[in-house]
Amino acid sequence: MATVTHVTTIDHVAKMLGEDQELLEAIIYNDDNLTYGNIVSVYTGTAEVITALTDDGINELKDMLAPARQSTEEWHSFLRDFVEDPNIIARVKDQPLR
Repeated sequence: MATVTHVTTIDHVAKMLGEDQELLEAIIYNDDNLTYGNIVSVYTGTAEVITALTDDGINELKDMLAPARQSTEEWHSFLRDFVEDPNIIARVKDQPLR
């Protein structure tokens, strides 16, 4: 494993991938969904914590989303498996497939 020299905040990852930020947060909320060490919590010195991903984490996320976006059935199944919040599911369920 290469040395991590930078991380990318989840809000920027969402913009890069054209995905809903809350959807990505819901997916990585369960840290078992990505390889250990690819999700990084950045403590800002206040009560705020910013979630960030390594490059490998971003690639894993892309690899998870790509097959899920192949069909409506796969997308809906993916959402059921990885997202617990029904409001997020309802909001992103009918987004166009890529």
